[in-house]
Amino acid sequence: MSKARAHLFIKGRVQGVFFRAFTRSVAQKLGINGWVRNLYDSRVEAVFEGDRGLIEQTITECRKGPPGSYVQDIEVSWEEYSCMFEGFEIR
Repeated sequence: MSKARAHLFIKGRVQGVFFRAFTRSVAQKLGINGWVRNLYDSRVEAVFEGDRGLIEQTITECRKGPPGSYVQDIEVSWEEYSCMFEGFEIR
């Protein structure tokens, strides 16, 4: 298992549809650490840390999103693992 960190910007109908709570639920289920927050430009930003394969699964779930959401695009930047998060939080 290789450790990784992914920084995401999620675009579409992702605010006001419980997207952050959905993301936290998926991340916690898969054991991913990090955070998620709304941005002022209607996107959602997230940072995931953990096993790269599990991060990829989390990103796949984010592409689907919760009911009522529509994900237009996800910009993913892979970064060096830092082990700076414990758990997953909504900011």
